[in-house]
Amino acid sequence: MLKTLIIIPTYNEAENIRPLVEDILDRYPEGLELLVIDDSSPDGTADIVKAIMKNEPRVMLLSRPSKLGLGTAYLMGFRYALERGYGRVIEMDADFSHDPASIASLIKAMDGADMVIGSRYMNNTVNVVNWPLSRLILSKSASIYSRWITGMPVSDPTSGFKCISANALRVIALDRVHSQGYSFQIEIDFRVWKKGLVIREVPIIFVDRSVGKSKMTRKNIVEAVWMVWWLKLLSIIGRL
Repeated sequence: MLKTLIIIPTYNEAENIRPLVEDILDRYPEGLELLVIDDSSPDGTADIVKAIMKNEPRVMLLSRPSKLGLGTAYLMGFRYALERGYGRVIEMDADFSHDPASIASLIKAMDGADMVIGSRYMNNTVNVVNWPLSRLILSKSASIYSRWITGMPVSDPTSGFKCISANALRVIALDRVHSQGYSFQIEIDFRVWKKGLVIREVPIIFVDRSVGKSKMTRKNIVEAVWMVWWLKLLSIIGRL
């Protein structure tokens, strides 16, 4: 059985992290391990994870000195997984917007695929709960814009809920990935696609967080706007 590492970046997720970790471990007693990457959360998120680790060897923690961003957290997690022989990784938010029950469908769809994306927008549907209309329009527009510029045949290129094979992580140039937020997800998808690897999507229902605060910033949005053009240019000149 391939070992799977679930990577969960955190910043001020003390209210969510214990119930999320316990939910995942209860649902999947074998084959899954969890890596929490915490950016020195002032609310004590890391301390909660350390307490869980005392009785649960499948949970690991990497603590970083400051808030360094989503993209760098995932890159650290990817390298951690490759160095330790995991067969695949799952990206997942800490706030229950990504349902632990959907992990099984991501893994099942990996048979013959290099990456599986949990999509909110498959087949022209919108599976999002509790988002304000402005946030939904922003997300959907970002997906359409990204697909139009890059040409990727992906319904939800900004999704942060996905499973990626270790082979795909080795093939793409992780040392060239520097984006964050929305654009990090787009960049990973684009690099996997341009390498000719197999990408699939499975439908998910995205539920907005009920506690804590969103980490989305205006800077993330601006970065995503120009990043798709930069990726397209790099691809055209053969420097991706």
